[in-house]
Amino acid sequence: MSIRKILEDRERRDLHNKAARSGESRGRVKREAPCPVRTEYQRDRDRIIHSKAFRRLKHKTQVFLAPEGDHYRTRLTHTLEVAQIARTIVRALCLNEDLAEAVSLGHDLGHTPFGHAGEAVLNEIHPGGFSHPQQSLRVVDLLEKEGQGLNLTQEVRDGILKHSKGMGDIVPRRVEDRAITLEGQVVRISDGIAYVNHDLDDALRAGIIRLSEVPHSCLKVLGETHSSRINTMVMDAIEASMNSDLENIAFSSAVLGAMMELREFLYARVYSNPVVYEEFLKSTKILKELYFYYLEHPQDLPPLPGDDVARKVCDFIAGMTDRYALHLYHDIFIPHPWNRF
Repeated sequence: MSIRKILEDRERRDLHNKAARSGESRGRVKREAPCPVRTEYQRDRDRIIHSKAFRRLKHKTQVFLAPEGDHYRTRLTHTLEVAQIARTIVRALCLNEDLAEAVSLGHDLGHTPFGHAGEAVLNEIHPGGFSHPQQSLRVVDLLEKEGQGLNLTQEVRDGILKHSKGMGDIVPRRVEDRAITLEGQVVRISDGIAYVNHDLDDALRAGIIRLSEVPHSCLKVLGETHSSRINTMVMDAIEASMNSDLENIAFSSAVLGAMMELREFLYARVYSNPVVYEEFLKSTKILKELYFYYLEHPQDLPPLPGDDVARKVCDFIAGMTDRYALHLYHDIFIPHPWNRF
């Protein structure tokens, strides 16, 4: 018996009856021979970790543009925090950790440079708009491996596509907005737990806000410290989900209400703060000018799949890191000193 078969048997024996089992996966778009050692979700996780898009996350903004401090989050550290939170929750619920980790690590692969400001500008100027969950799916389906894609399982692809909420419900009310697996649903709430906590932590570190300005009603429910707030949310999600017999992944009304209030506070006082917003206005100008430059000079684009020039430009821009976009803008639009004598 192969090691993979032993692991699949262990999943069938030990996981909750509502967990996603790798041996029962809906499969991949392109059929592949199974690995003798790893389960299907392990393979997906490994493919994501070894992808170029995953490595680029370390130089993409979370909230603060190109921060000088070593302790501010990037898109990569955000991704790792989501994976840690998701694994804690799914382990407690006896769900599939490998699946949750794969979805967590892949959920933001399509995020633009300069955080949500980059997403907003591409959504504004690109025909048909732009959505980073859809772009993340495009990355794993098509853009990675020189147009071959990663050929991930349907469960991981679905979790990536349905992870995002913006200002929408943290826990989706409509069934069609929920991931098809409980593990994918866990990643969605873990994303929310991660960013409301670490964005608050980074804003406090940056001096954008003071703890005394955070609504007292949030702190009373969630906790006074970064770790206590995460612990409250994680424990509440586990308890509420178990109380529903895992019909869906949930929070208690008190904790969910406090999370929503905290998120609204962050949008009003951090994401729209003039100090933060002024830098993002500069970054939108950079991405707009790069976008229209490459529309007019498609011959300068790197090799990308498809024939639609605007789609290629969008893929190129979305895949950039912050520093690459800044360097490219400088090279194209900033005059270079004449150095011939």
